[in-house]
Amino acid sequence: MSCKINQVEAKKIMDSDEDITIVDVRDEEELAEGYIYDSVLIPLDTVREKAEEIIKDKDKTVLVYCRSGRRSAIACRILDSLGYKNVYDFGGIIDWPFEKVF
Repeated sequence: MSCKINQVEAKKIMDSDEDITIVDVRDEEELAEGYIYDSVLIPLDTVREKAEEIIKDKDKTVLVYCRSGRRSAIACRILDSLGYKNVYDFGGIIDWPFEKVF
C-alpha cells in the first residue's frame, strides 16, 4: 500500500536506509532540470512493464517522485497493483529543497 509523504520525510528515509530504491517517473528529457542522486529513471508510461525487472524485491522501500507530483501518485497506484508493499510518493522535484544532480 502506497502513501504520500512529505519531502523532509523522504530525505530522512534516504539518509537512514541504504536498502531503498528512489524512482523518478519523469521523461528522460526532464533529467536536465536536475534529479535526485541515486534515483532510477522509469518513465511513467513504462512503469507497468519495467518495474519488476528493475525493482525485484517487492518488500523493498520504494520512494517515487516526478516533476510536480501528479505522475508520482499514478506510478504509486501502479506499483501497488503490481504487489509492491512499501511505496511512498513524495511529490515533485520542483519542490525538492535538497541537493539535485545536474
